[in-house]
Amino acid sequence: MKYIEERNKKSFELLEKAKTELPGFCSRFFLGISQTTQPLSRLNYAYDLKLFFKYLSTETDTFNGKKPSDYILEDLNKVEVFHIEMFANELKQNNGERGVMRKLSCLRSFFSYFFKQGEIEKNILPNIDLPKLHDKNIIRLDTEEIAKIIGGAKEGTGLTPGQMRFHGKTGFRDMVILTFFLSTGIRVSELVGLNVGDIDLKSSSFKITRKGGNETILYMTSELQTVLNEYLSKTNFPASAPLFISLNGGRLCVRAVEKLVKKYAVIASPLKKISPHKLRSTFGTNLYRATGDIYVVADVLGHQNVNTTRKHYAELTEDVKKDAMIRFESAKKI
Repeated sequence: MKYIEERNKKSFELLEKAKTELPGFCSRFFLGISQTTQPLSRLNYAYDLKLFFKYLSTETDTFNGKKPSDYILEDLNKVEVFHIEMFANELKQNNGERGVMRKLSCLRSFFSYFFKQGEIEKNILPNIDLPKLHDKNIIRLDTEEIAKIIGGAKEGTGLTPGQMRFHGKTGFRDMVILTFFLSTGIRVSELVGLNVGDIDLKSSSFKITRKGGNETILYMTSELQTVLNEYLSKTNFPASAPLFISLNGGRLCVRAVEKLVKKYAVIASPLKKISPHKLRSTFGTNLYRATGDIYVVADVLGHQNVNTTRKHYAELTEDVKKDAMIRFESAKKI
């Protein structure tokens, strides 16, 4: 079974379990959004709604002590703006800006669904201000740091004695994973979803499933093709097998990949918090500097909206402009 199918199946199972702890009418909401959302998104919505109803039951006089399973649809008419504002304030204690935004966006969809169906009298969520998201500085690795993080996985440089005990079994695999991120910019979920059969060394390409379930073909650098060829010759996995597996023989999970990236990144760049997404940003930066084409970068990274790409790499525009002028001056002298 492919990774996306495995993940969707698991999300369905967890969603069914989560629904037992929510008001019965929530099931209609999940059915209503099933055509426009992924199973994992609906599962996260279920967790957000569980948090919301728990808050109403424990922190408000209106619903004090009421079990989430005992709520009826008409209770949504009793929810006031100040309840949502108090909930948002509570969320700030344990969530960042984007976490608060996601949970409030879930409530907006939730109330909007039943209001459009004509089943609640009012929808108060449009009156709630969403948190302002501040742009984060994009953290990237420079050329020296890239060499260090790849070298750390390849040679084990800087690892603790405890980490070195496993390095002989996982070091080369980890080096291939890091090279994959830095050479292609794929998401961590896309990487763990790869099967051996998705790799075509002859055409130097590979197939991934993007967010939303769409499949696309991407191409490798010669460096990635070389290390993948060696990796596959050593592992000898069948085409249906996961490309990257754990020591237990199962598909490597997202959390495990995040941990291995952190392990080597701390050695290569101790002052930067490097995650798989930061390696993706490093690739995007280098691709934009090489091409100067934001549309190419957006397509390769799988951004549905080029403005997302532009926002992330806008600061590099000056580099591209300067390089263009240098090349222009050089061309005039020919």
